[in-house]
Amino acid sequence: MVLALAKEINVRKNEFKNEIIETIYFGGGTPSVLSNDEINFLISEVYKNYKLVENPEITLEANPDDLSAERILELSKSPINRLSIGIQSFYEDDLKMMNRAHNSAEAKKCLEEATKYFDNISLDLIYGIPGMSDEMWRQNIQTALDFGIPHISSYALTVEPKTALSKLIRTGKIAEPQDEAASNHFMILVEMLQQNGFIHYELSNFGKENYFSKNNSAYWLGKKYIGIGPSAHSYDGEKRGWNIANNSLYLKAIQNDELPVETEILTISDRYNEYIMTGLRTIWGVSLERIEKDFGSEYLNYLLEQSQKFLNDDLLSIENNILKPTPKGKFLTDGIASDLFYLNLDE
Repeated sequence: MVLALAKEINVRKNEFKNEIIETIYFGGGTPSVLSNDEINFLISEVYKNYKLVENPEITLEANPDDLSAERILELSKSPINRLSIGIQSFYEDDLKMMNRAHNSAEAKKCLEEATKYFDNISLDLIYGIPGMSDEMWRQNIQTALDFGIPHISSYALTVEPKTALSKLIRTGKIAEPQDEAASNHFMILVEMLQQNGFIHYELSNFGKENYFSKNNSAYWLGKKYIGIGPSAHSYDGEKRGWNIANNSLYLKAIQNDELPVETEILTISDRYNEYIMTGLRTIWGVSLERIEKDFGSEYLNYLLEQSQKFLNDDLLSIENNILKPTPKGKFLTDGIASDLFYLNLDE
């Protein structure tokens, strides 16, 4: 697999011949199973085939059970300079309910060790968990803050079909997540993190100054990216591509000098809708000037017309020609965005 990834890195270099790489992200799945030698080899392949900024952000995504003290020490000696850790919760019952492989003690021990060697750490927290009181949620956030973590990504609990969690809810063993509880938790999260010097730069992401995720920001700002490996997604500004998910089929294709990728060309409406969706989620908002320049006056007029009810209800505001959600509208951003989408059935 590592050799196949290296080959794909090489084969696709022409897609980025005029671009400069700002971030490398080892993520999705469990990239922490890679040895330092394998990580170093893959990063060297990127350097060999692409132009990079002087100090790229190089992130490794991992779970606490993958990050023993020895592994963290090893990683600190690699080019990895940022860790994204899937903590989810510091409560034992929550972790069991979400079928996580780690426990609360492992989560805390992992952060204790990681903060000794890494300055740039992000962790994930889940809110809206059934049975979690506002006070328990405050304590979850406070625990993260006590470790001095500079970046937190936080998401509402979603129940996927055919999971252990969905079965527990279906059989009445635990309650279904409530929107009102999730909304309260979101407000508490925003308030506590802003009081502690975090900037709420994207709907689900909070970072101290100079600690925003450059990798994720690239998605939201519509920058180009190449995804390497099974299931990986890519975007070049006009079309989106995704690699086959099956490992053995991926390996076979690469060995046969084929790229196992499907692509779709985005219509002007697709690109407009994506910009609305990502723009409204970030502190950068939606530039009305860019809407007119990239999509034309028809799209600008449509956006202003569709936005009017949300402007009247104080859920959106326009300042310096930028459309953004108000504090009151932030939790409703995704729903608002869908009402602003342009549905052109002729395309």
